[in-house]
Amino acid sequence: MKLKLNYECFDKGLEKLSQEYKIFAPVVLEYKGTYSDTPSIRYKEVKKFEDMEFALKSHFSPKEVMLPINEILLYFTQDEYSEAKVKEEKVLIFMRACDINAVKRVDEIYLRNGEEDYYYKRRRNKVKFVLVGCRESFRNCFCVSMNSNKTEDYAMALNIRDNELYIDIKDKDLNVFDGQSEEFEVDYVKENYIKVEIPENIDPIKVSKAPIWEEYNARCISCGRCNFVCPTCTCFTMQDIFYKENKNVGERRRVWASCQVDGFTDIAGGHSFRNSKGDRLRFKAMHKIYDFNKRFGYQMCVGCGRCDDNCPQYISFSTTIDKINEFCKEGE
Repeated sequence: MKLKLNYECFDKGLEKLSQEYKIFAPVVLEYKGTYSDTPSIRYKEVKKFEDMEFALKSHFSPKEVMLPINEILLYFTQDEYSEAKVKEEKVLIFMRACDINAVKRVDEIYLRNGEEDYYYKRRRNKVKFVLVGCRESFRNCFCVSMNSNKTEDYAMALNIRDNELYIDIKDKDLNVFDGQSEEFEVDYVKENYIKVEIPENIDPIKVSKAPIWEEYNARCISCGRCNFVCPTCTCFTMQDIFYKENKNVGERRRVWASCQVDGFTDIAGGHSFRNSKGDRLRFKAMHKIYDFNKRFGYQMCVGCGRCDDNCPQYISFSTTIDKINEFCKEGE
């Protein structure tokens, strides 16, 4: 069902949905940015349309709603353990096409890459997506090149037009809005300012010896911000927290990790792999445009450009792809 309605009618519909769903969308958090006087845009629970920020790209992806940065999995004592409970509320997330496509990648890792991840699945099953149409590309986006600028995987879609909203409702459970019937197509980006070409025949051994990685040894500072803002990065570490009151009682947590930071590849015996920053960036880049594609048949990177937006050293992933492409062509 496709409708046209004003903000007031939309907010009334959101109020009805909030009785059953927790609603998440990007919001502006004043004075929470990189510098003291800058804002941060990230996903938080909202109640009405004016709380949402769609004119700017969110600094963090909505991934953290389904895959918390710090998640308690279980509590334990010396003799037994109990599973951490998850709240029963359903979740509705307002997302761009690239981020919905990114969820498909995360699902691939946690649900179809061997045994299903129980903890991820129980959260994932509660989530529905509202696709937010994109009329224009944001800076550093290259979603068109990655075929992630469109999607049909949504419960509801939203176009924003000045003082009116256009919604396409697929899920009958979300049919709570009053509006005028109107035919329209959901907006999607047709062209980005940035275009990339991924080599079709990548030789990973040859690429590992490319001189571009030496450049990143000097530039990368191993902060891991590119991983933490990426909607398709899925690495984590496990932490056992012991309570001060009783060292035999505690909790096990799953915490986001980064393949770019020191210590990520440490193993028993004091050994470690990929100690240089260039090797770490090579590992990430090849996973995004080669390894994942070889296993699942499509690219991992969705071209959202957040890694470029947030890198303090101005390392551009799209430029990295271009350099890999140039190196591969030179070897032909």
